[in-house]
Amino acid sequence: MNIPKSLVLGQILTIGTLPFATDAQTAKIGKPLNIVIFVADDLGANDISPYGNKIIKTPNLERLANESILFSNCYAASPTCSPSRASLHTGLYPFKNGAHANHSGIREGIKTLPAYLKQSGYQVALAGKLHIGPLSSYPFELIHGTNVPEPGYEGKGDLWTDLNLGPVEEWISKASKGSKPFLLVVNDHSPHVIWPEKPEYEDHEVDIPPFHIDTKSTRKSRARYYTDITKMDRNVGKLLDFLDEFNLQNNTVVIFTADQGPQWAFGKWNLYDYGIRVPLLIRYPGYQNSQRETNALVSLVDLVPTAVEIAGGSPNNEAMQLDGKSLLPIINGKATDIHPYIYASHTGDGTMNMAPMRMIRTKRYKYILNLAPEVQYNTHMNKATDHDGGREYWHEWVNKSFEEEHAASVLWRYHNRPKEELYDVLKDPDELHNLAKLHHYKEVMDEFRAHMTQWRMQQGDEETGVYKEPQVRRNEPISPYIFK
Repeated sequence: MNIPKSLVLGQILTIGTLPFATDAQTAKIGKPLNIVIFVADDLGANDISPYGNKIIKTPNLERLANESILFSNCYAASPTCSPSRASLHTGLYPFKNGAHANHSGIREGIKTLPAYLKQSGYQVALAGKLHIGPLSSYPFELIHGTNVPEPGYEGKGDLWTDLNLGPVEEWISKASKGSKPFLLVVNDHSPHVIWPEKPEYEDHEVDIPPFHIDTKSTRKSRARYYTDITKMDRNVGKLLDFLDEFNLQNNTVVIFTADQGPQWAFGKWNLYDYGIRVPLLIRYPGYQNSQRETNALVSLVDLVPTAVEIAGGSPNNEAMQLDGKSLLPIINGKATDIHPYIYASHTGDGTMNMAPMRMIRTKRYKYILNLAPEVQYNTHMNKATDHDGGREYWHEWVNKSFEEEHAASVLWRYHNRPKEELYDVLKDPDELHNLAKLHHYKEVMDEFRAHMTQWRMQQGDEETGVYKEPQVRRNEPISPYIFK
């Protein structure tokens, strides 16, 4: 697919030649490298210390980042849980794999990460949150006992689930003694709502993004969100300790990421960077360099071909019909970029988040197409009444919108989306100034429009207007949230 050069703009960070695990090193290890993927739930990239946050305490992620390459331009394929996870596990964008709405499953015949790795002789297992389906397409060994009720909230529902890493330690202990390399996916429940009720941070400590409204309840909720991030960070530390305990640190690739951004306004269920820009840290045995960051444009769809190549395969994204590309050329210094642009889409999530949208992003520009701009935008943040994640502060936002121009502007932008949006993300990283209607961006807009049409056709995306959830009754969910 050809891209106009005028879209591929922005600074390029050259990371140079990076030491990389050679074939000789792999042979010395004796078997292919193990792969561990830790996925946080609803985490903004800027909300951890390796990405510059100076308030939130994430010492274990700092520890990991000091031994990893940090991808500063990584994006989820969807700002919604199960579509994002489906893309991570298939290497395909949501419409191509079929799981484009939340709680939906991939189409029959789509190959997944555990299937690829099992074919390469790997033992494959998953712990924690599930939210992918149908399970017949994901041949994981499920590590039972890793989803437990949060103490004191037994029987409240799946949103009050904690990650228990005890069974993971036992599984790693056995796997370390086996003859097969392994793929282990650990899915945390944090910092997805519900956030801990007793925050470890003071209200005055937290920062408020410029696209949010600063109120007492906002700060209290933000402190709870930060507490859940630190809780997640402790689980990362435990997992790293397990690898050290069983002497696996030198033959195991560790990947840390998140499924999408947090449940805050202009985050989750949105295609702004706060909703789809996710952290990506990759610790690769043999990688040692003072330059540990790249701004290469990458997507979570790149993890499947990356894992396939780590496992000894030769991923050809065209032959495999993948949207993703292996990240190893970036890690081993053979390339500084693999994509001139990436995509994301949001279709819908139940009866609240029904405003579909599509996105193209280059290093400089973000283009968003809203397919139902006539519909008032609403999400669980302002509509859900059965759990926290908006209800505890939204009334203050509404009240303040009658008192302050900034608050009124935030709520107007939240509820009302134009047909098209264009942002120069280098000059406007918070995406506050829509350039779509400005005359001197007409050529850029025309190119994005043409490319969006071409991409949607290639993906089989024929959706128009408001998303309507299929009224199909099933005895069991096609994409179960957790397993016991």
